[in-house]
Amino acid sequence: MGKHEFWFVVGSQFLYGPEVLETVEARAKEMAEKLSAVLPHPLVFKTIGVTCQGIEDVIREANYSNDCAGIVTWCHTFSPSKMWINGLTKLQKPWCHLATQYNREIPNEEIDMDFMNLNQAAHGDREHGFIGARLRMPRKVIAGYWEDAKVQKRLADWMKAAVGVDVSRHLKVMRFGDNMREVAVTEGDKVEVQAKLGWQVNTWAVGDLVKEMNAVSEAEVDELMAIYEANYDIATDNIATIRYQAREEIAMKKMLDAEGCKAFSNTFQDLYGMEQLPGLASQHLMAQGYGYGGEGDWKVSAMTAIMKAMGEGGNGASAFMEDYTYHLVEGQEYSLGAHMLEVCPSVAAGKPRIETHHLGIGMNEKDPARLVFEGKEGDAIVASLIDVGGRLRLIVQDIHCVKPIMPMPNLPVARVMWQAMPDLTTGVECWITAGGAHHTVLSYDVTAEMMKDWARMMDIEFVHITKDSTPDGIEKELFLNDLAWNLKR
Repeated sequence: MGKHEFWFVVGSQFLYGPEVLETVEARAKEMAEKLSAVLPHPLVFKTIGVTCQGIEDVIREANYSNDCAGIVTWCHTFSPSKMWINGLTKLQKPWCHLATQYNREIPNEEIDMDFMNLNQAAHGDREHGFIGARLRMPRKVIAGYWEDAKVQKRLADWMKAAVGVDVSRHLKVMRFGDNMREVAVTEGDKVEVQAKLGWQVNTWAVGDLVKEMNAVSEAEVDELMAIYEANYDIATDNIATIRYQAREEIAMKKMLDAEGCKAFSNTFQDLYGMEQLPGLASQHLMAQGYGYGGEGDWKVSAMTAIMKAMGEGGNGASAFMEDYTYHLVEGQEYSLGAHMLEVCPSVAAGKPRIETHHLGIGMNEKDPARLVFEGKEGDAIVASLIDVGGRLRLIVQDIHCVKPIMPMPNLPVARVMWQAMPDLTTGVECWITAGGAHHTVLSYDVTAEMMKDWARMMDIEFVHITKDSTPDGIEKELFLNDLAWNLKR
């Protein structure tokens, strides 16, 4: 992920005298140090904002810093908001307004006018909030006491979303061939996406990959085979097929790293010169943080990389996914998610098995090796980014993953079973009404609120299907969104 830090810019003014400003700075440094100890990324105190020029200078510096992933502002005392205008209008990094105060309680015996002059966060944050609203700038507002776990958790999640913005703005996607023929939702405007999200999406020939595969040495394959054996149970005697997948993985990783790409896609319709569609190879690359999209779906490939980077430790439990089939028994409605080969083992409930089986689709000469496992239980989301013509829409649905209700011994793929919110059929109607794709990113680590923050930072439409959603409600929301976004455009 590289180094990420967040800058703490605290508002005040000269009116209260130098002693107050010294106290404000000391407290801001203390807060930054204590928060850094519990947040996923350092919160670095930068300055007390007391002049228009000083605020503009620190924001310009933040814009050009490779390490700074966003700014957190707070007004310890009253900070006149006009002096923030020149800086905020130039801000190109995510912004969180932390509405808090240094002290938790009002001190009954100590409170006097000196205390009131020093501790004016309630006053200052409202003035600061007005200028954000007046400038119509996207920002996250988090209110509460800064040492409370709930506040720290929300700030941590916002940081992870901001890291997703940084990853997005530097993301390169390598496409091996084009997308699956005649499929609509995997298409999209790559120029618009690069302008809006920063993604560089380009194509490399499958023949180039085959050349790279032919150059892989047996010693390199042996080294990767040892990693497979350490991480997975080998449940096949067809070792040659596993070695072929290792050769594919090594070659793809070399090409990805040489071009600085963190995501890739391929399609079973274009395997020129290859014996197998990469299955195990793609799964193990995803386990290392690379994004993947099947059937040439470059949008879900990029989103997988971004959401993995937003997860725990910078490579969380997020996976390329597809709703494959439904269980429609009344009272037991479930969706079965899977793909032909490529689901990331970061979502596995146990140790995955390497198996080889026939794949009845595509131009495979040999039976591809793949990881087979069941997904873990727990709350999660599925997310889909679609191009609706003139703008991008991010659709997120809340789900609850369960242990599959049946063993499915003859299904030789990784799979996850879940209950969709608000229920399966209502959720399907909402999803289809919104235009959600068949490919998604399923994540246990990234929350809907984090994805909403990311969408706001990237200035794209966000639709959330929850336990309270209805098709009529979603339809009305989409109608209003169309009006708002067309006016904005």
